[in-house]
Amino acid sequence: MKRIYLFLFSALSLTTVKAQSKFNLLVGTYTNTCQSNGIYVYEFDVAKGDFKLKNSSENVISPSYLSVSNDNKFVYAVNENGTQSAVSAFGYDSASGKLKFLNTNPSLGADPCHLINDYKNVIVANYSGGSIVVYTKKPDGSITAVQQIIQHEGKGPNAARQEKAHVHMVAFSPDRKFVLSNDLGLDKIFIYKYNPASKNEMLTLKGSVDVKAGSGPRHLTFSKDGKFVYLVQELDGTLTTLSYDKAGSLKVVAETSILPKGFTGGTGAAAIKISPDGNFLYVSDRVDANSISVYKILKTGALQLVEQQSTLGKGPRDFAIDPTGNYLLVGHQYTNDIVIFKRDKTTGKITDTGKRIELCSPVGLVFTKI
Repeated sequence: MKRIYLFLFSALSLTTVKAQSKFNLLVGTYTNTCQSNGIYVYEFDVAKGDFKLKNSSENVISPSYLSVSNDNKFVYAVNENGTQSAVSAFGYDSASGKLKFLNTNPSLGADPCHLINDYKNVIVANYSGGSIVVYTKKPDGSITAVQQIIQHEGKGPNAARQEKAHVHMVAFSPDRKFVLSNDLGLDKIFIYKYNPASKNEMLTLKGSVDVKAGSGPRHLTFSKDGKFVYLVQELDGTLTTLSYDKAGSLKVVAETSILPKGFTGGTGAAAIKISPDGNFLYVSDRVDANSISVYKILKTGALQLVEQQSTLGKGPRDFAIDPTGNYLLVGHQYTNDIVIFKRDKTTGKITDTGKRIELCSPVGLVFTKI
């Protein structure tokens, strides 16, 4: 009887591992520079680093950033298209990778570049428009017209890039009671109280935090314990650590730079992500750098540089770490490929596998369950 139990337990364990060995990789692209259908869905083997194309959308305009619903049934995308920009909703069948277009509505602000969603709403950052907009979800997963718009006002010291507000990201706090928003144009992080059930005042301003003048805050991520926020600033490569408490308060506690010593080229810091185990932080840089910086996150929340590696392409606007932490995939906007790196879970270091996904202008990467 004991042998039978052990056999069944082993078989169940193997089945569980096998079931989790493959995930879908969704890729958002720019469609105005080369031939692209918009959103691509690949099956990715997290044990071997292999991939295969499953499906794609049809005639979707520049879905540069994607957000998947918690139940894995819907995908929301910004359509980055100047003053004609919009936000679109799709039904998502993870088994086949098929995306079914549901509807689209204007973003009421130019060049939306980031979005998040929960059970009730879809919240979007309009970069050129300098605003945040909120859509309500309908029962079928489609979105209403904009129900709330928040316009940021002001400018920063960089006349070329900070001539007005440029909202670059929206992010839920771990408990989803707040939404944080980085404004590249104003050198601020805004903190909004979040009331998902409200009809047109889902977000109400709690306060804001100033960061280094002229740095241009782009993206942030929370530490695994929720006590720290790590912010990367696009314009000068600053990496800022802030303390965070459950009352929605932020405080700058440390600053460093992702630029190598003596680096004099152009910089354009982009994505920032934490490994699934919460032990390592990764930050990409574009323009002349085209690199990823790897940091170990210490128990105090402090960062310790591990290495800086070339991304082996140009324009690493986004990257994604698979849910098991085995691989890190970098999407290159200008060299039209995704480079697959193997991750060492102990050291955090990455090494090139030699494997590439070739496609037009990949700029948004997200993994989902199948």
